[in-house]
Amino acid sequence: MLPAPRRVFSLLLLSLSLNLLLGCSPTRLLQPGQNLLYRVRLEGVKEASTDRLQALYQQKPNTRFPLPKLAIYQLGQSFYNPERLRRQLEEERTKYDSLIRLAGRDSVTVGQLLLKREKHTQRHQLALTKGNALMRIGEAPVVYDSLLTARTAEQMAVFLRSQGFFRSQVRATEKSTDRRVSVTYSVTENQPFRYAQLDYHIGDTAVAAVVLAGSSTSLLHLGDRYNEEAIGLERSRLETLLKNAGYYDFRQQYVTLEADTSFAPGTVRLRTIVANPGPGERHKVYTVRRVNVFTDAGTTRFGVKRDTVRRDSVNFLAYRQRYSSKVLNQRVEVRPGSRYSLLNTQTTQRQLADLDMFRFNTVTYQKVQGDSASGLARLDANIYASPLKKFQETTELGATYSALLVGPFANIRVKTRNLFGGAEVLETSLRAGLEGQYRQVPNPTSNSPKGVYSFQLGGNVSLILPQFLVPWQTNRFLTRYNPKTRVSTSYTYVKRPDYTRTNLEGSYDYIWQRSAYQQYVVTPLNISLLNTSKIDPDFKAYLGTLANNGAILRSFGRQLVPSASATSLYNSNDFNQTRNAAYFRVVAELGGLGRQLYTQPDPASGDPRLAGIPVLDYARFNADYRRYYKLTPLTYLAWRLNTGVAHALTRTTFTADGVTSSSFVIPYDKYFFAGGGSSLRAWRPRRLGPGSYTTFLTKDGQPQYDSRGKLIQDENVEQPAELLLEGSVEYRFPIYDYIYGAFFTDFGNVWSLRPDDPREGANFSANRFYQEIAVGSGLGIRFDLTFLIIRLDIATKVYDPTAVPGDKWAIRRFAVWRNDAKPWLNTPTLNVGIGYPF
Repeated sequence: MLPAPRRVFSLLLLSLSLNLLLGCSPTRLLQPGQNLLYRVRLEGVKEASTDRLQALYQQKPNTRFPLPKLAIYQLGQSFYNPERLRRQLEEERTKYDSLIRLAGRDSVTVGQLLLKREKHTQRHQLALTKGNALMRIGEAPVVYDSLLTARTAEQMAVFLRSQGFFRSQVRATEKSTDRRVSVTYSVTENQPFRYAQLDYHIGDTAVAAVVLAGSSTSLLHLGDRYNEEAIGLERSRLETLLKNAGYYDFRQQYVTLEADTSFAPGTVRLRTIVANPGPGERHKVYTVRRVNVFTDAGTTRFGVKRDTVRRDSVNFLAYRQRYSSKVLNQRVEVRPGSRYSLLNTQTTQRQLADLDMFRFNTVTYQKVQGDSASGLARLDANIYASPLKKFQETTELGATYSALLVGPFANIRVKTRNLFGGAEVLETSLRAGLEGQYRQVPNPTSNSPKGVYSFQLGGNVSLILPQFLVPWQTNRFLTRYNPKTRVSTSYTYVKRPDYTRTNLEGSYDYIWQRSAYQQYVVTPLNISLLNTSKIDPDFKAYLGTLANNGAILRSFGRQLVPSASATSLYNSNDFNQTRNAAYFRVVAELGGLGRQLYTQPDPASGDPRLAGIPVLDYARFNADYRRYYKLTPLTYLAWRLNTGVAHALTRTTFTADGVTSSSFVIPYDKYFFAGGGSSLRAWRPRRLGPGSYTTFLTKDGQPQYDSRGKLIQDENVEQPAELLLEGSVEYRFPIYDYIYGAFFTDFGNVWSLRPDDPREGANFSANRFYQEIAVGSGLGIRFDLTFLIIRLDIATKVYDPTAVPGDKWAIRRFAVWRNDAKPWLNTPTLNVGIGYPF
């Protein structure tokens, strides 16, 4: 029998579910003569956009998935008492009015009371106007309105005509049953009108030459369906095209597109007309006479003139020259003597912003006085850049939840801009925190893992230069790709009851961007020095009992890991996830390459060493692909596929228990793992796999059995492997205001590629790997409070390939609460993340 608190919780949950499912009639809150809009259908759409038509609905039924919003609203309404709320509101006002009168002329006390009164009355006023918390999470019944249905049909017809369906028809029909109305919008598209002829009528021959030369990029093509939105975009394209050719004064108002549908049945003859500024006038082509760059915009010193530095005919003005004119000059695309170009203007703004030196920058143009009389057309370009603060500090407090323990952490970052006057950025960070982890040494009496705290302290120093630091002259053209050189060093200290470990790392990176979405990082040199200064004797003895002890034991010794890598990152997602997007990250890494050139063989094993430190070689590849689909304005479907492979290039000799052997060993940090909050959330971090392999609980060297006579799994051991395949599918939806929910399913596993791996079932096999794909599902909740973000994921195993025969479908063994007497039960795993961005 369940303990008393759990029985009470279960009864409350059952009662709430019954109320939601059985106690609320959908039409209970309707007034006489009102009907509930229950369903809306759209039929007959073949070529037009269904999503665009559905977005025109003036009324939509109450949401039934993923939450029954109407039932939740009705449940909240059963507890709603507006008279009591009005009485409480009046009592609050009377109470604080009396306290304010008693405060007299004490302005501080009066101010505090006014704030408290406002806070309390707002809470009651919100409940009066929008209902209690349950009512606000839910939705009031949508009362059917026939006028809104007619208006929807009219807007659909207008939209269809704008898409080339000039002879389309939209008809709305309704069907009512038990005060529930179902509306069907029937669309008859008929034959759409398509472009049969595209003509140009341009009086200015110079403008015509530019337009015709750029016609290959036109958005309108023969055979395309008539589309008013595409016509509007074509007008904007022509404006941009001509502005990039020097036509500073040109506006899209000069462009008119005339459609003639009398040419032939179902066809449109479209004529593009570009008008002149006036009778007998021509559009002017402007050139840039002078370029002035103000690097301290917004600063004023009365009676003091700015100092001017001239480089490549560009003037750099400032009261005090703080920035290298050479660096800034490479970022300025607007050049004296060149034609005006909107593209060069925007590129200049973007490249100056990429320096992270200026709060904002703007480019303005002034026509040179007197040019109109002489027939010239010239511009003076003024670039205004307002500096950012030299020092910027960011502090972050937060907490993680792992191994049933809450781990607080703190981050401090300091950014120093323009360190040496060449737009350099020095970034210094310090991180300290506690993190809950499961101890590697198993509990001999129970399968329940023991959570312990791990203390982590780390620091990082990075110097970022605004160009490639190479021994040869770089091309000015590279500036458009925002090139950077990053030199960094970091130190990490980890202390656990099992061991104490440090990592000293240095890196040299080249970074550039192909576009706003695409970034590349090439690291020609990265050196890590790993050292385990202390190992608990019990933990060391435990490592010697593992089947894969060679790799793990080597990982806890001193290691020198030189490597080179290349990273490609594509991310079209924005911060608020307002569109369909993709994320693709690829990392290729080579470690210890050519180690024979800088190492000496160990006298005992013959393995390469540098200053007595082993040097391992390996190759590693990882690809992470994600897609985000916007289903409605507030709901999304996201999926992810993450793959990776790592392997040693040569064998390494090691000695364990007096036995010398060799194997393909890579640094422990380069292995792949499955399970955890960023992987398969139903499994403990790094505990899944590899393949169908698992470890079993032992006591005094003897295997332990449960009451069913089956071996008990030991899930306390990290499981490294060389091959990774995992993914997830997630449906995200809003619940209320700042609360968001998600349903997700994770799948995947890791496998070993070492032919001598003694772990049974750990090796990858094309004949059985699909049977070793683990599956977990669950739900998540995110509280986005701006100043505080809380993430909770609850997941359970559905299919566990590592379980003993008969138990692999773990969903059949699902239980809400853990029971040590029944270790085979499948209980949910909770992942929590807490962050406090300042």
